[in-house]
Amino acid sequence: MGNDFMDNQMYDFSTIEEYIASYPLQTQIILNNIRQIIKRVAPDAIERISYKMPGYDLYGPLVYFVAYKNHIGLYPTESGVIKFKDEIKEYVNGKGSIRFSLNKPIPYDLIEKIVKFRASENLARRTNIR
Repeated sequence: MGNDFMDNQMYDFSTIEEYIASYPLQTQIILNNIRQIIKRVAPDAIERISYKMPGYDLYGPLVYFVAYKNHIGLYPTESGVIKFKDEIKEYVNGKGSIRFSLNKPIPYDLIEKIVKFRASENLARRTNIR
């Protein structure tokens, strides 16, 4: 399989393990590290492939991630981007996405903070619905 996200778009992965295994070793390590952060911070999140990428739900969408040829995309929804706008200035970001270059160290501490925020946001929303 190819190592570019666009190549992998052709494949329908049934598990996150399959998705991660389709990339070169260095990218696999990064993806597994991000996965472990999400699982540690939000152990009750449901893990699945959604939009052909790893996605997590915790009383609604929590976060998604994807590997591209030159960067890792993190999709913490718009609120996750807005909340951390000052901390993500050095990274290319959009309405609901952040790009972490594969040529620079991945900011795992920042990713953990974003996932914690999104988990608390989803849990608070669930509590308010009841």
